[in-house]
Parts: sequence; C-alpha cells; structure tokens
Amino acid sequence: QVQLVESGGGLVQPGGSLRLSCAASGSLFRLYVMGWHRQAPGKQRELVAQITGAGTTNYAGSVKGRFTISRDNAKNTVYLQMNSLRPEDTAVYYCTAQGAAWGQGTQVTVSS
Repeated sequence: QVQLVESGGGLVQPGGSLRLSCAASGSLFRLYVMGWHRQAPGKQRELVAQITGAGTTNYAGSVKGRFTISRDNAKNTVYLQMNSLRPEDTAVYYCTAQGAAWGQGTQVTVSS
C-alpha cells in the first residue's frame, strides 16, 4: 500500500500562489497516475488535476490555466502549483495514487 504525505497548504490572499507537494512511498511511483482532489465545506470531493507516469496532464475546467500539476519521479513527489488563487479554491486538498491511495489532506484557505 503506497503512503502519501501532502504539504504546502496554508492561508493566502486572493490572487496569491501556493505550491503543494505530495511525497509517495514505494518503488512503483513512476508508473502511477497521480492526482490532486479537493473538498470544500458542504461540497462533494472533486478532481482538480491528474498526471500520468509519462507526464500527460488533465485539469478541471475551473483551474485550467491557473494550476499546474507536475512530478519528479526521482523524488517520488508530485506537485500542484496554484496561481491566481480565488476564495472558491478554499478546500482540503488530497493527493491520490491510482485513485486508490489517499493522503491525509492539506488545508488551503484563500481569504483577505
């Protein structure tokens, strides 16, 4: 079972930036489809971005052009660079591996 540990959340003003990181255990990281999901209070969890082992990416329409997912297979780490943040981006962000393993989540709050 792969273990995932997120970091990098926090409080940021609207228009600001944050970078989330997710460190994964195990030797098969390079094969995994990695993703970031988020869940805002009172809302369903939603997919934010995904990246395949080869680097193909996919984004939710609400974050396209503002967020960038990337990975470093040598470090077993996936990143989510979030720019031009909006209050509606406030949520707990979760890292996923193959849609099956989940991290503990990291809070992102966008507020002035």
